[in-house]
Amino acid sequence: MSIHSTAIIHPGAKLGERVEVGPYSIIGEHVEISDNTWIGPHVVVTGHTRIGRENRIFQFSSIGEIPQDKKYAGEPTWLEIGDRNVIRECCTFNCGTVQDVGVTRLGSDNWIMAYVHIAHDCQIGDNVTFANNVTLAGHVHVADYAYLGGFTGVHQFCRIGAHVMVGIASVITQDVPTYLTVAGNPTVPHGVNAEGLKRRGFSPESVLAIRRAYKTLYKMGLKLEEAKAALAVEAETVPELAPLLDFLANSERGIIR
Repeated sequence: MSIHSTAIIHPGAKLGERVEVGPYSIIGEHVEISDNTWIGPHVVVTGHTRIGRENRIFQFSSIGEIPQDKKYAGEPTWLEIGDRNVIRECCTFNCGTVQDVGVTRLGSDNWIMAYVHIAHDCQIGDNVTFANNVTLAGHVHVADYAYLGGFTGVHQFCRIGAHVMVGIASVITQDVPTYLTVAGNPTVPHGVNAEGLKRRGFSPESVLAIRRAYKTLYKMGLKLEEAKAALAVEAETVPELAPLLDFLANSERGIIR
């Protein structure tokens, strides 16, 4: 380990091999940090926080602080961060609450830019990109490979599907289905994230089928239940539509439409 002389590490903290902690950073009693993770200068990691391998956390970030929720009464709750994440300057990630699952989770291989806020009980997948100043309220779920543009704000309990592209300064107050490109305040759909799907290895035939599904959902004048029934028929021959159908079936806030 490489711990700067000005860093403060609680004796109860558990640090793996080759962990680096920069000047003036503070690591709390219940923190666990796995091998090869780099904590920059002036970072505070507190709470019941578990951080995986090969993460990079830049200066002035606050990781694992208590939730910004008036109902919080000091219960032990957690923050879990996976492997190989880049977390840039001045990010704030809060622990969960007992009103939900009690854990805020960030998966692996995520790119989190400066000033991002991830509130209590958020569940973030893998290979996600949050541009500068993205703000998630409590209980938000973001699936794999989603991209949120700078200054995007997400209302509590909203869900954002896999492979979604969200434009800059968008305000999301309802669920965003898998594969979509959306933008605006309020957010509205602007087609399929075709370029992102191509980069993820989706075939031209699959992208075309997803485009057709988008038309079924948004362009044919169908009621939502009618569109879901039509999509179920399409999904019988297009397995890539199964995640979209699952998302629609589990949406509780309703989708942007």
